[in-house]
Amino acid sequence: MKKIYIIIALLAFTALSCNESFIELTPEDSYSAASFFQTEPQFRQAVTAAYVPLRDLLNNDYFTSEMRSDNTHYQPYPANRGTAYLYRENIADFTDTPVNSYTNAVYFHCYSCISKTNIVIERLKNAEIPEAAKADIDGQAKFLRAWNYFKLVRLFGDVPLFLTEVTKADDAFLPRTATDLIYDRIIADAKDAIAELAAPAKFPQSGQATKGSATMLLAEVYATQKKWAEAETLLSTLSGMGYGLNANYADAFSTTNKNSKESLFEVQYLQGTAAGTAPSNFIYQFLPRTTTTTLITGTTTNNSGTGGWNTPTQDLISAYEANDKRLDASIGIAEGAYNASNLLVISANKSIVNYTPAAGKVGVPYPKKYLHTPHAAANNSNDNWPIYRYADALLLLAEAQNEQGKSAIALTSLNLVRVRAGLTASTETNQSLLRNIIAHERRVELAFENHRWHDLVRTEKAVEVMNAYGVKLKQLYNYLTPDSYNVTSDRLLFPIPQSERELNPALTQNNGYY
Repeated sequence: MKKIYIIIALLAFTALSCNESFIELTPEDSYSAASFFQTEPQFRQAVTAAYVPLRDLLNNDYFTSEMRSDNTHYQPYPANRGTAYLYRENIADFTDTPVNSYTNAVYFHCYSCISKTNIVIERLKNAEIPEAAKADIDGQAKFLRAWNYFKLVRLFGDVPLFLTEVTKADDAFLPRTATDLIYDRIIADAKDAIAELAAPAKFPQSGQATKGSATMLLAEVYATQKKWAEAETLLSTLSGMGYGLNANYADAFSTTNKNSKESLFEVQYLQGTAAGTAPSNFIYQFLPRTTTTTLITGTTTNNSGTGGWNTPTQDLISAYEANDKRLDASIGIAEGAYNASNLLVISANKSIVNYTPAAGKVGVPYPKKYLHTPHAAANNSNDNWPIYRYADALLLLAEAQNEQGKSAIALTSLNLVRVRAGLTASTETNQSLLRNIIAHERRVELAFENHRWHDLVRTEKAVEVMNAYGVKLKQLYNYLTPDSYNVTSDRLLFPIPQSERELNPALTQNNGYY
């Protein structure tokens, strides 16, 4: 895995020329776009570089895909009302606008990845490299392109469909493409990726996309389109590729167990400061704002300017059944007292199970999945981000079977997940009741993995659930404005970035935004 990071770092390096002609645009000892894409190692470096924007995306996607839901909220910071705070709060409160830099960042990072994959896919067509290598590289690029378009179409609806390398200005200004056509391309790319990629040869995996990654992606696309039989067929193949559940739920997120048999795809991070490393810092964003994080992370830093986001809600905490092992593995409690600046002075790190605050203290929950110590330094942790896990596949398989009236069969996959969590197996075969049970399992099993908002929209529950949730929040928090949590069908999509529309007049805006 470390080799991947080193390749990325090397790819970013271009030698400087000492040629006498200092105005030469393509020095002989430098690679150009025309000379680089020649060999298999060069193409592998290029497709590896296409994974990099995923890291930037995930520093923003939890705002649009988790905090937009009833799973997480934020800790208000009244001492600072700058746009960096307001924009992020606005996403959770459903008051965001087209100038919101955090929703816009998701849009831009997806297209950054798509641009890199388009170059690889186009240049591969005429490459003189072994066919097996060409298929593997093309499969990875098409998986990444399909996944990013799937993210875009769910969050923004009709978006421009770029499928070729942009080589001149006119190529960069496309109108929006109808959602159905975008899904057609996602499906085509995912099918190509399934055909071209191999199943994992061993575990732990390399961190690159595999046949299993593409299979899960296509199955989720089909589930979104309510093509349940097609989704079931795909999901049923994953166990034959060697995937399975880890013995313990927490093992799926352990930094010593990356890319395990439960991982279908995860975004790679590597702690450290040496060339080729790429640390994550999610826990420092998710912890309450505090003067020092030492008692939680073992490293000392003041995260008052960066923390307080993606805070687990009481609504989510209450959703866990008694004795569910996932609660303690997913959520921790930072106990302390607030100072005059509304920062939590942490005095203890507590388990959430049966938690009662000490006298004069408050307990603030935080996502525990991304807390693993020791790590190199503050804001320099080693946690990967799970995109697809086998538990996700099992629950989606159960849903696909239940929606086809195969409720008794659906219990097999559902109960593999429940029993691992320490719960009794479900025996419910009423389709409607089992539908609710599966949705509940997806919520608690996949909490803080950016699935909840997409699941609510996919199952047509987002308006109902989020309006009811908003009523509860407004009773709890007096800082919420009257226009917050007024969720309509228009708010199921985010706005097209205003900056893009100013550059490209062909782009229209989504309904409900100016």
